[in-house]
Parts: sequence; structure tokens; C-alpha cells
Amino acid sequence: MKLIYRLGWLLFRFIFTFYFRWRVYHPERLPLTGPVILASNHASFIDPPLVGAGVKREINYLARKSLFRLPVAGAILRAVNAVPVDREGGGAAGLKAILDRLLAGGGIILFPEGTRTRDGKLQPARSGVGLAVMKSNAPVVPVRVFGTYEAYGRHLKFPRPLPVSVKYGQPILFEKLRAEAKTCSKPRLKEIHRQVAGEIMEAIARLEPGVDSVKRDS
Repeated sequence: MKLIYRLGWLLFRFIFTFYFRWRVYHPERLPLTGPVILASNHASFIDPPLVGAGVKREINYLARKSLFRLPVAGAILRAVNAVPVDREGGGAAGLKAILDRLLAGGGIILFPEGTRTRDGKLQPARSGVGLAVMKSNAPVVPVRVFGTYEAYGRHLKFPRPLPVSVKYGQPILFEKLRAEAKTCSKPRLKEIHRQVAGEIMEAIARLEPGVDSVKRDS
């Protein structure tokens, strides 16, 4: 890890340990090298650092493009591998930035739901994550965060010291769909994007803490 990234990583691990009493399930399922997409549910602003702090490798994060224009914030975001995207996280420029990070062998966190949940429940996935997956060859690791809505959801102005946890699932390769996507028609390609997005959300939904062997890394 770069020095400034490692310092931020250690700081968040300290906060999650002593303020949120976090638990981390199966971080060993994430490859330590090579391109990888971490696809997580989204309930709170603390989700990105929670997902990233649970694994021992650098991860790229999405951040609103306008934040990069701020001198201090922009410098910090660049130092911690943030990827500039528009407000909805889509667009050709945003997709290119994501794919560039993956082609360089990096890991990146994507939120298939597109935005934070308003009621704490999982939301349907947007097809954009399917597009990003099909454009790359990176494995997809489904990730689920727990407790972050209660700790710092949309309805709260300040984070509460409640327990949070993050669980990493088994990598998904989508080999057959990726092969089909190279030669199929445009209507079928759109169906594949929706199918992939749906399968990712299903994989996230199946992740539950405490139902199999647990590895805590805090």
C-alpha cells in the first residue's frame, strides 16, 4: 500500500474497531492481486471505507467528479485511489475510468443499487454494473454490509456507535455470459447486463453473517 493509503486504512480500521465494534467475514475470499470488482449493497456513507478497510490490498473508490475540483479534498481523493464519476456514477468517462483501474490490475468497489437505500432494505440493481462487468474480465466478489443503515443511514446527521459488519462472498466469473456478450445482438446484450446485475444482487442477498465459518480480521 502507498503510505497515505495505508495511513487512511489504519485510521478507518481503528474507528471501525473501537467506535463501531466491527466484524469482518471472509476477507480471504478477495484476491490479493489482480483486477477485481467488489459489488456491495449501499446503506450509508461509511460503506466504502468499511468494505475497503476489511481487506489487505488497495482498493479504488468512486467519488463525485465535482469533489476533485476542491484543492484539499481533490488531493486526498487522488491519494486514496478515488475514481471521478458524475453524480449518478455512470457515463462514458466514468466507465472508462473504472475499466482503466481494472486493466491496471486494481480492485474497485461498485454499488449495484446506485445509491444509498432509504429504508435499510436491499434495492434492485441498476444495469450499469452489468455493463462494467461485461466490459472487463475481472472476477466479481459480492459484498454485504450490515448495520451501517442503523449506524449512519440517510435519516441520521451523525454516526451512532452501533455494531457494523462486512461479509465477502465467493468470486463470480460470468465466463459464459462474457463469451456470449462478445457476439450477441444489442437487445440480447442489454438483457445480459440486466441479468448480470440481477445475479450480483442475488449473490449479495444470500450473504448472511454467522451462517458459516467466520474469520474476524480487526
